Order: sequence, then structure tokens, then C-alpha cells
Amino acid sequence: MPTTKFQKIVFAFLTVFITVHLFVFYNLAIEMGGMSNQVFTAAWTVVPIEFACAILLEIFIASPLSERLAFRVADPKEAKPYVATTVIICATVCLMCPMMSFLATAFYCGFSPEFLAQWMQKVVFNFPFAFFTQLFFIQPFVRVLFRRLFRRQLAGQKECPLASEHESDAASVESAESIAARD
Repeated sequence: MPTTKFQKIVFAFLTVFITVHLFVFYNLAIEMGGMSNQVFTAAWTVVPIEFACAILLEIFIASPLSERLAFRVADPKEAKPYVATTVIICATVCLMCPMMSFLATAFYCGFSPEFLAQWMQKVVFNFPFAFFTQLFFIQPFVRVLFRRLFRRQLAGQKECPLASEHESDAASVESAESIAARD
């Protein structure tokens, strides 16, 4: 989907913005014993910090590594687009979930002798949530939103070769008609 550096950053921003909110709500609900209005009020202090960490991890570590890992499994030139996309999503979840669970453990529980156990527990709780929300909700939604935001640029990329072919065909027809009219 994204082809330019700017588009990749916007795509990452949209994905991380939605994901961080969902995960902060999810992890706070677990820590507080269930969903309540307190989860939403407590989330606003954590969201900006987690967002900053997540966007940096996504842009500089997870995105480049997930593409490398994914392209070892599915060649983007040969694989169907949905297969390549699914493999990239899975690789990103495999990288981001442990990293963000580590940060969430540090934010919510602090560093203690039980840190490793708490971190592993967060990974176990967060991984299924991350996998299914990314695969079936967040990524499809972000892709629709991205296509709407970059409609003109994406349409221009797809229509340029076709437009030049049609223009050359139209020019050929016009020149053939003008030659026929002279005769």
C-alpha cells in the first residue's frame, strides 16, 4: 500500500495510534480487574508515552525487520497480495508484542524481582489480542482509511501507465483518421 517514505510514516502513525489506544485500554482493564470508566480516565496519562515509544519502535525496528522476515516466507513478487500482507502483519505482531509488553510491564508494574514473570504474562495475554485485532480489525480499517487519505496519489500511481497507453492509442486513432480524411 504505502510506496513513499511519507506514506509509510502516515500508515505507521495510523496503525500505532489505534493500536496503542486499544492496548492501553486492554492492559489497564486487566490491571484494574475489568473494564470500567476508570480505565478510560487512567489511559490518558499512559497513551502519549506508549504512543511515542510504539511509533519509534514501529518505524525504526519492527517495520524494517518485519518486512525482511516476511519476505523470507513469502516473495512479494510471486505471492498473492493478501498472503504477503498477512505475513507482514504476523511478523510485525511477533516483533511488536514482546517489545510493547516489556514497556507495559515497566509502566504498570515497575522493575521488581517478578519483572520477567510479569513480562511473560503480558506477552501471553497480549499476543492473541494483538494477532486477532491486527489481522481482522486494525489493519483492514487502517488500509481503508489510508486509501481514502491517499486516493489521488494511489489512483495516479495506478492510472499513469494506463493513461499514457490510452493517450498514445487516442493519438494513433486521430492520426489515422486525419490520414484517411486526406485521402
